[in-house]
Amino acid sequence: MTATKGLEGIVAATSSISSIHDGVLAYRGINIDDLAERATYEETAYLLWYGKLPTKNQLANLQNQLSEYAPVPEAVLEQMKLYPANANTMAVLRTSVSALALYDEQANDNTRDCNQIKAIKLQAQLPTLIAAFARIREGKEPVAPLKGVSLAHNFLYMLSGEEPDPVAVRALDQALVLHADHELNASTFSARVTIATLSDIYSGITSAIGTLKGPLHGGANEAVMQMLSEIGTLDQVEPYIQSKLANKEKIMGFGHRVYKNGDPRAKHLQKMSRQLGLMKGDTTLYDISVKVEELVTNQKGLKPNVDFYSASVYTMLGIPRDLFTPIFAISRLSGWTAHILEQLDDNRIIRPRAEYTGATNQQYIPIDLR
Repeated sequence: MTATKGLEGIVAATSSISSIHDGVLAYRGINIDDLAERATYEETAYLLWYGKLPTKNQLANLQNQLSEYAPVPEAVLEQMKLYPANANTMAVLRTSVSALALYDEQANDNTRDCNQIKAIKLQAQLPTLIAAFARIREGKEPVAPLKGVSLAHNFLYMLSGEEPDPVAVRALDQALVLHADHELNASTFSARVTIATLSDIYSGITSAIGTLKGPLHGGANEAVMQMLSEIGTLDQVEPYIQSKLANKEKIMGFGHRVYKNGDPRAKHLQKMSRQLGLMKGDTTLYDISVKVEELVTNQKGLKPNVDFYSASVYTMLGIPRDLFTPIFAISRLSGWTAHILEQLDDNRIIRPRAEYTGATNQQYIPIDLR
């Protein structure tokens, strides 16, 4: 046996959920460009879960279920009030999702129908949890979710307590579509590994959230926004980037292991960033981002990934930087749960081997002789 570092190039599962072929990302065979421009997030989630786009009645039924399940147990909100105000938001989300299982009488029922309901319930409740903690840490009471609105609309409303602008709702909705699934990425793989032991869906999602928390996976857009803040003005882009390149420092938001000719999702977020800047009458973040892209692409041959322009999009939506990765989790929840359902449909425990590189032929030495 020979180890492959990071499992790069290893095919570890078969899946019909999403694919990346020749730089084209598709969900259930539908090009991400088509979905990003034409589908809502709720339609996309239905597609990932059920393998087809919903009819009007099926979509309406899903939207009703999401509204019904959006409130979270009061006990979980009360627990949140005991967390430190400066707690890591992904750690809060991980803990809160784990706590939800304690209040679900069917948490350990692994039948497909029951897990499908729990997938919808988790999809509805993640935005409520994240918005609630964002307010609690500011000394405010959580805002109850609305009924009859989209998931993106509800999240922005619960975050601010005010009706969001339709352009902002559409921007967030499109971002959720773009992040919904991405083949066998690290957090999806960890969710499948957990559920393959026949653990419960809450444990699988908790594993995925813990994986997404890592800056090499979910936290890259936060690092991008940190960089844009440090640059500050358009005239500082070139000296900042040249210094980074000269010192061989990593510039976050560029390159991707599975895309050699650029991330197909990035162009949609770039367009969205520009639209939001124009709507607000301030395109500074967009202009800085474009200049950074030009320099890095021309000098390093690297193109932006999905994280690069999502940083400016979320910032212009008024979303705090440490909520970027939790929003990623809201979106990827549909993909994670689709993979969990698929794993259980034809399950075998995931147990790879390791190439041993340690010492051999060692002898036990009695403790008095050591």
